[in-house]
Amino acid sequence: MIAILKQSASDEAVSHIVSWIEKKGLKTDVSRGENETIIGLVGDTTKIDPFLLESMDVVERVQRVSEPFKRANRKFHPEDSVIDCGHGVKIGGDQFQVIAGPCSVEGENLIRIARRVKAAGATMLRGGAYKPRTSPYAYQGMGPAGLDLLCEASAELDMPIVTEIMDPRDVQVFLNKKIDVMQIGARNAQNFPLLKEVGKTKTPILLKRGMSGTIDELLMAAEYIMSEGNDNVILCERGIRTFETRTRNTFDLNAVPVLHHLSHLPVVADPSHATGYTRYVEPMALAATACGANGLEIEVHDDPSRAWSDGAQALTPDQFDDTMRRIRAIREVVFQETME
Repeated sequence: MIAILKQSASDEAVSHIVSWIEKKGLKTDVSRGENETIIGLVGDTTKIDPFLLESMDVVERVQRVSEPFKRANRKFHPEDSVIDCGHGVKIGGDQFQVIAGPCSVEGENLIRIARRVKAAGATMLRGGAYKPRTSPYAYQGMGPAGLDLLCEASAELDMPIVTEIMDPRDVQVFLNKKIDVMQIGARNAQNFPLLKEVGKTKTPILLKRGMSGTIDELLMAAEYIMSEGNDNVILCERGIRTFETRTRNTFDLNAVPVLHHLSHLPVVADPSHATGYTRYVEPMALAATACGANGLEIEVHDDPSRAWSDGAQALTPDQFDDTMRRIRAIREVVFQETME
């Protein structure tokens, strides 16, 4: 349920209504836009008489929300959320960012790759210090040493870092090292204890869609995080598993406009994991840009044939240079009015 307040509603009136609702045992989510203020009611809304609420002087109207996700719902928050990822980098609304770097942190080559992707126009650095792998014998990541290398690169280049967290017990480690953005990978998209634990922080969370997850399941995973108090969630479409075998996954670009319609949260697209092959990454990155993604996550490696993981889908720095040039051209054409 949401209560849309009149433009004349004062801060004191808003506080009064919020207090009244919370005394009924519900949580509230207040969204202040340019033209209206919306109070979202989260919890057992049967405790509230909608007609009584609507009769209050400052309430314009009351509307029920049928979707099970509330805080992530655009009805609760009509304006696009813009997430501050640190180092002056924001994503959401008309703020477009590119996250680039190797799949895994491997060592000193990280800083070389980071320098190249930043020079090409990437604004955030990705790299996995912890790697969820299908086989227990595959490379699992450098762990804390990998986080340290990411932090060193971040400090030198003044770039936010995005890296995956897999275990609720590691949240404090990530906080201590001041990781800018914690990534929840596809395999952990419904790891509810992990979602709730990162929800207790204020660190931005890049939440990937599960391998066979529906759009609603992605939004409900975001709801787990937001229900704990962390509204800094970035959604990521990274392809889903279908019967098609010619690509690693099926890149569901339908999800980008659908998520924008349903939710106020920023939407990032990952063409690397979606396609699984270097030759397909650029065209799908361009397609994701054109259909309105707020950002891209692209894997880049200086020697993909020797990468410790996912080399088959990594761009070389030279290929990334070309891809970034075309991404800028797409945005200039498609979003010319917005950019002006």
